[in-house]
Amino acid sequence: MICGAGVLPARMAGEARRHGWRVVAFTFGEAPGVADHADRTFPSRLNDTGAVLAGLQAERIGAVAFSGKFWMKDVLHERRPDGVLAELKAGAALTDANLVQIVVATLGQMGIEVLDQRRFLGDWIGRSGCWSSRAPTDTEWADVQRGLKVARLVADAGVGQAVVVKLGAVTAVEATEGTTETIRRGLAQAGPGAVVIKAAAREHDYRFDTPGVGPETIEAAAAGGAAVIAVEAERVLVLDRDECLRIANRAGMALVGVD
Repeated sequence: MICGAGVLPARMAGEARRHGWRVVAFTFGEAPGVADHADRTFPSRLNDTGAVLAGLQAERIGAVAFSGKFWMKDVLHERRPDGVLAELKAGAALTDANLVQIVVATLGQMGIEVLDQRRFLGDWIGRSGCWSSRAPTDTEWADVQRGLKVARLVADAGVGQAVVVKLGAVTAVEATEGTTETIRRGLAQAGPGAVVIKAAAREHDYRFDTPGVGPETIEAAAAGGAAVIAVEAERVLVLDRDECLRIANRAGMALVGVD
């Protein structure tokens, strides 16, 4: 595993071990809990990419799962890259898409497959249905279906992944501010009783990122009086699902998966 920041790497490492994988973790910065599930852990740095590639070869790694948060600015602003990173940076304009292609090509030349993250998320990426104590009303379900259609269109267009809807009216569409800020903006427009929906683009690449909501997002929705948080089933993860359910149930808010 190539591990960035956050709680997701430990979750994925634990799920991988549970399914019989040997887990070797290359950690960039703090990766709480990963070592508890890994056979070996290698603290790593962006400016020593060559050592990471050498470690992958030495451990005879055949497949890699990326997990956690990585930031493009860390690659762009690395002042003392080793020869391997410098060569990668010189190879193409470093957009997110190009960086993905570079990583996949580099690992592919080593015979290493990059895996879909969803294989290692367990019940954090849920099926369709209501997970919370309260289920949506018929009116709220209608808003969920309306919002899902809009969110999919927005995601396919590469604009954002979340929308806020009330009585069929879209009060916010996610742009560069992120899901949590979109929720705050949309609920300020809609008032209590609105529905939040998050979806993924049809061609989303799950090897490097899984769209998700977490406790901070659920707290923002609850604070604004949202009635429902809906995520696209099996395509959007609920980070720290138990905590998210606790927040939703405490607020009397429905949390559902929808397809």
